Amino acid sequence: MGWEAWFSLVVVVGVLLALVKDLAAPAVAMAAGMVAVLVAGIVTPGEALSGFSNPAPLTVAGLFILARAVEKTGALTPVVRATLGEGTGVRRSLARLVAPTTAASAFLNNTPIVAMLLPQIRSWAESRGRSPSLYLMPLSFAALLGGVVTLIGTSTNLVISGLLEASGQPGLGFFEMSAVGLPIAIVGGLLLVLLTPVLLPIRRSVREEAEEASRKFVVDMVVDRGGALSGKSVEEAGLRHLQGLFLATIERDGDLIAPVTPETALRGGDRLQFVGKSDQVVDLQATRGLSSAEASHLVELENDQARYFEVVIGAESTLVGKTLNEAAFRSRYQAAVLAIHRAGQRIEAKLGQVPLRVGDTLLLVADRGFRDRWRDRNDFLLISSLGAKPPVATSRAWLVGGLTLGIVLTASLGLLPILNATLLAAVGLVVFRVLTPGEARSAVNLDVIILIAAAFGVAAAVERSGLAEVVASGLVGAFDGLGQHGVLLAVVLATVILTAVVSNNAAALLMFPIAISAAAATNIDPRGFAIAVAIAASVDFLTPIGYQTNTMVYGPGGYRFFDYARLGAPLTATVIILTVVIIPLQWPA
Repeated sequence: MGWEAWFSLVVVVGVLLALVKDLAAPAVAMAAGMVAVLVAGIVTPGEALSGFSNPAPLTVAGLFILARAVEKTGALTPVVRATLGEGTGVRRSLARLVAPTTAASAFLNNTPIVAMLLPQIRSWAESRGRSPSLYLMPLSFAALLGGVVTLIGTSTNLVISGLLEASGQPGLGFFEMSAVGLPIAIVGGLLLVLLTPVLLPIRRSVREEAEEASRKFVVDMVVDRGGALSGKSVEEAGLRHLQGLFLATIERDGDLIAPVTPETALRGGDRLQFVGKSDQVVDLQATRGLSSAEASHLVELENDQARYFEVVIGAESTLVGKTLNEAAFRSRYQAAVLAIHRAGQRIEAKLGQVPLRVGDTLLLVADRGFRDRWRDRNDFLLISSLGAKPPVATSRAWLVGGLTLGIVLTASLGLLPILNATLLAAVGLVVFRVLTPGEARSAVNLDVIILIAAAFGVAAAVERSGLAEVVASGLVGAFDGLGQHGVLLAVVLATVILTAVVSNNAAALLMFPIAISAAAATNIDPRGFAIAVAIAASVDFLTPIGYQTNTMVYGPGGYRFFDYARLGAPLTATVIILTVVIIPLQWPA
């Protein structure tokens, strides 16, 4: 390899490490990689910045706006009603969930679909005495399966289409990948219905602990030094017979007092741990002589104004790696964190000193406007209001549905390029006042757009430097004995593994030049290899962090990290097998 290839390899490895270790935001890491290969002279300025003029990022931006309109108008309410049936068995109710979710995700961004359906499906399950964990992971997986059916099913498909155009080939047709994506969606959906009750453990969610009267959660309070309760017994302080709450333990100078008796004397600085109903926690704040153990994050709210929220930390959040103290959470968000759940467990520690991670679920109390203020920001991947009523379809929902249908028809019939159709729909949403200009602007996730655009430059360096050819030659040499199926298998497996540790778009952009070089070395149609990369990068079933819908259901479902592999492994194997078998038949050499 020449120095250019070695340099490109170092850049790619550096970007991957930054993504895996959360050393920088994904967009920042990829942009830094693009700048590095540009400064080194491996790519020209036009090649480095080609992603910013490519149709893919702009099309993705338009679809973000459409997704926001779908959420605002409740255009998916009919889908929700079709999903929330009265199924008498788990598999029947799973079928009612998986089928419409997969179908909707083929034409709409899967993130808002999961965001809209998650709280309603969870409430539906809990009202029938079923664990939400049986439904939330299948919800995410079904959305992923639907994403591989059409060009607009997921942003990864648009990225691969943009890369094909940049390489001088026609972009993907609207239903071109359906030849392999539709069988995957059908077989995968059937497996979800059949295997979920067998392979997926029953878990308790954060909401179960906070919302149901019989569920419990813990909140810590501190006895004020010299306050009204210091020196009094638990009985005298009125903490013995609290309605819906009980004093479980007292931490004093590093020692734990448990169980707590009515005669136990309180001292200033004692840390009291209460267990009880979520709707009683705010009442503790009114008790004289008691302060929140996380006082720097306490929001003074009246009971009739307070609302409980469940928020999930995503990979792009600025909170990742920071503690609540470092983030000045209370003053920044005007919200009090009552509990942090990670991998299905409540963290037993001082909340203000816990570094936050991707997938952490925070139970917090804030005013009613909290969700509206932060819904279109990257700080939280999901904001779910506990006990909120499901959205109702508005009079403009039909317009959103009509514009979505217009995109499908004009793009699939070749009347307009997908970029033109999407941007026209986005403009129409503003013109017809479905969204305000501000709402449309805030709906676009700029970090995702920048990541995609910058990765085009890094992918160009991988190709121009000869690194893609070297890696492809290694794959061909290792799997050539198995024929074209073996080489295709190697590309798919590499993409699946890469997607499990970095974002789907980053994996697709980095694997594309390698896949094209491998196809050229074996005289195979490169178009099929490109579609294989798109599919493999879009269906991460193995981890909660490989795809954002998986992260969204991680905490609310109460899942453990390896629960995803339990159900995801057979789905992943099915996707790999069907991809390797169908693509050579549909796109022969």
